[in-house]
Amino acid sequence: MNGVRLTIVLAVLAGSTACRDLRGGDGTVDAGVVAEREAHLAQVLSQPAESTGKAPLARWILPESLEEISGLALSADGRLFAHGDEVGNVFELDYRSGVLVKQFSLGRTPVLEDFEGITIAGDRMYLLVSNGKIYEFKEGNNGARVDYVIHDTRLGHECEFEGITFDPGLNALLLACKNVRAREYRDDLVIYAWKLPDGGGTGSPQIVVPLKEIMAASKLKSFHASDMTRDPLTGNYVLTAAQENGLLTITPEGKVVSARQLPGSMQHTEGVAITPDSLLILSDEAGKHPAVIVLYRWR
Repeated sequence: MNGVRLTIVLAVLAGSTACRDLRGGDGTVDAGVVAEREAHLAQVLSQPAESTGKAPLARWILPESLEEISGLALSADGRLFAHGDEVGNVFELDYRSGVLVKQFSLGRTPVLEDFEGITIAGDRMYLLVSNGKIYEFKEGNNGARVDYVIHDTRLGHECEFEGITFDPGLNALLLACKNVRAREYRDDLVIYAWKLPDGGGTGSPQIVVPLKEIMAASKLKSFHASDMTRDPLTGNYVLTAAQENGLLTITPEGKVVSARQLPGSMQHTEGVAITPDSLLILSDEAGKHPAVIVLYRWR
């Protein structure tokens, strides 16, 4: 991560800078830079919500190792984790300062899969593969390689999955379908539940939302999920759709709360997280522009 070029491009409200490893040779972090960035974000957040509008609060440019950033997840103590698309690498990012805190990997040798989502339940992390396999592991130190176990939901014939979140009320991992393969649900948004700890109850979808209801509430023409999170205040589920550039909120019962397009500056939104103090964090894959994580007000 060292040597990533640091650029500063002023956004509407907050600095847009490179997210990089700010540790020196002795392993310490440049506390001055971190404090400056955190203070800047705090100052922006202190302004009335109406004064910031829909503009991003901060935009952090990611290093090349995260060009294909996919899912996002917040730990119980408020730390943000992300992963790439093809290799089992996990990254901790300080979303308030744009600092890459650490990186660790699954397995003693690189694990190659089509990883499409990450979530955290207690002291366990879970990476979702598009075919429905779930990798379970514990958080590692910087540079560590951690052991893992694989759970096969056997739902790959039902869905191509993209998006996962943990619901503590259900004690289950919720798996969002990007492309539905089951004929009876071709016109629906489908979410399955994988019960912890044994994975029971995956025979039929937990939530089925007719796509016509999503389209009726928005200008979206369809909805192919790219990530999913749980709003910590309401318990509702929030999903992104990179293909349609969409943002959807539904209740646990599957009722559409809102559906709209993501901000126009997003190019391919693959990850979503919501903090307890109502910050919406989106991850955007590299394309015409570098990969970024972007912060918005959620409320």
